[in-house]
Amino acid sequence: INQTSIMQFILLGFGNVPELQVLLFLLFLVIYIMTMAGNILIIALVVADQHLNTPMYFFLGNLSCLETFTVPKMLVNFLSDNRSISYMGCVAQMYFLLFLGISECFLLAAMAYDRYVAICNPLRYRLIMNRRVCLSLTILSWFWGNVVSLVQTAWVFTLPFCGSNQINYFFCDIPPLIKLSCIDIPLYEMQLFTAAILVIFTPFSLIVVSYTFIISTILKMASAEGRHKAFSTCSSHLIVVTLYYGSCGLIYLRPKSIHLLDTNKVLALIYTTITPTLNPFIYSLRNKEVKEALRRLLGDRMKRKIFSHRM
Repeated sequence: INQTSIMQFILLGFGNVPELQVLLFLLFLVIYIMTMAGNILIIALVVADQHLNTPMYFFLGNLSCLETFTVPKMLVNFLSDNRSISYMGCVAQMYFLLFLGISECFLLAAMAYDRYVAICNPLRYRLIMNRRVCLSLTILSWFWGNVVSLVQTAWVFTLPFCGSNQINYFFCDIPPLIKLSCIDIPLYEMQLFTAAILVIFTPFSLIVVSYTFIISTILKMASAEGRHKAFSTCSSHLIVVTLYYGSCGLIYLRPKSIHLLDTNKVLALIYTTITPTLNPFIYSLRNKEVKEALRRLLGDRMKRKIFSHRM
């Protein structure tokens, strides 16, 4: 079978455990609702509260916006016997998921640079991280996400597919589709590995460099309270970076990852569903400013309700 004869693909997902489909649907539905609610709340707080009108929360709002649009098709597949996705639907799904994921990689690097400036150059922070710089870093993150996802999606769907059209995954991704193609897999494995190094390792290297300077600066602080305060402003970001880059790296930065699709499915769950769900809790429960903004928002609503009842 050549590429043009395949009109649709079958997403196998977790179909090998049919007795757990309803339970998995309910579990991931709850996770998705929590993700939507948490990230929309973060966006609302950043927009509504002037105290959060800072570069860090500007980037956090954009990060939450990216994660709000991550909607895995597996929710539908859990309760459906028809797990098919059209050829063009698969193209679109791969593009959008790659776009959101790659944009997040670069946005996390921008957030690391923001923390570097805040801790290592606090007196010049407002001057360096002005509105134009923040907007430029965000646009660049979205731009590179768009460019790389277009190139990678176009590259994958020019491959000749032969044989089975069953994708052993819960969404259209590069490794499982390469495995369906009738080409020299080792050669394309190395091309995927090289592309992943450029896309994942480059922003991650910037994060590592930023935190090397940050940690060095924190250790030189005389006050223990100052060190604790400085580190607490970075800890939430570090947790998110570890979860996100850890799972992505294990999928895309292993030359033989194409042959480990069952393991990759579990890892992909971390960066497509678990990390977006944890982000709002990590940033809000560990952050005094976000909690205070939430109290102010709830307090204002209560005051308006009391005032309206009195009227």
